[in-house]
Amino acid sequence: MKVFFPFLVVAAIAATAYAADPATPVNEIMQEAVKGWAEEPQQGEDYFSAARLGRIYSADFVKAYQEAAKFPAYDEGDSPFDYDVIVSGQDSCSIKDLSVVAGPETAGKSDVTVTFDNTHCFGERAADWKPSELHFMVIEEGGKEVIDDIVRTGDAGSLKAELQAIASQGAGGQ
Repeated sequence: MKVFFPFLVVAAIAATAYAADPATPVNEIMQEAVKGWAEEPQQGEDYFSAARLGRIYSADFVKAYQEAAKFPAYDEGDSPFDYDVIVSGQDSCSIKDLSVVAGPETAGKSDVTVTFDNTHCFGERAADWKPSELHFMVIEEGGKEVIDDIVRTGDAGSLKAELQAIASQGAGGQ
């Protein structure tokens, strides 16, 4: 039995380190975006599939999404969005120069900064062009790292706030 003890300790430490990586759920979403916007797009899983909602998003985010999903953007759809919330649009080039960097935990949240270029195929860009930037707010919940919000730069702002606004407007419109 003593022979296996060091292995068990190393395995437990490795499992804890993996589980505590705030970039893990973010990488999953970004790899889905890369597949979906590839030169030859691959069929993938929705960013907000039931399986993902139950696995890589916080309970608070899931609640906001489910409330907003009661008011789909299209009559035939089930998503509250009429655009891709990761690339912030309906049109995009393939994703290049993807960077995912987890910041330190502050007040129980880790800010995982994502940058990428998804406009390289649109022709000449302005001199002040910058890559797209997202901030995934990741918290620990139920012993695992989960996405609590996605903050887009500019006017787009907090995705969770957008979900809450969709739910509020939808409920008020009935």
